[in-house]
Amino acid sequence: MQQRAHDVAASVTDPEMPMLTLEDLGVLRGVEVTDEKVTVTITPTYSGCPAMATMRDDLVHRLQDDGFGDVEVRVSLSPAWSTDWITPRGRRALTDHGLSAPGPAPSHAGPVPLSLLPRRRALTCPRCGSAEVELTSEFGPTACKALYRCAACLEPFEHVKEI
Repeated sequence: MQQRAHDVAASVTDPEMPMLTLEDLGVLRGVEVTDEKVTVTITPTYSGCPAMATMRDDLVHRLQDDGFGDVEVRVSLSPAWSTDWITPRGRRALTDHGLSAPGPAPSHAGPVPLSLLPRRRALTCPRCGSAEVELTSEFGPTACKALYRCAACLEPFEHVKEI
């Protein structure tokens, strides 16, 4: 029953990037089954993520549709989510759908420095592979993405920011 509940929860997709499951995104932190109750733990990609309510509802509905009656979704903020938690399969799915996958997340010893300048990233176009890319906007359709344009193929693309 534990494995079945995990498999069902792991198949739920992210509402903002439906090519990724919550497991591939690294948001799904745990699934526990005790006395016919399923408890799912998820970590938001950032504390103000508007997709959390939809993720919770999708998890509850999918598990209940699969026969699990009592489902609780818990949110864990510690440790904080990192783009390093995106699985290799998730990274391939992003690229296959024309998004630039994040590189390694920045590491900080101590306080996180605040900068209002765009972050310099070494990335390539997910369509043609060229490194000749330019930042169009630090903020895309969601706060976790930046907009770029490839100077080689002239195509715009979204980049999932490193967090």
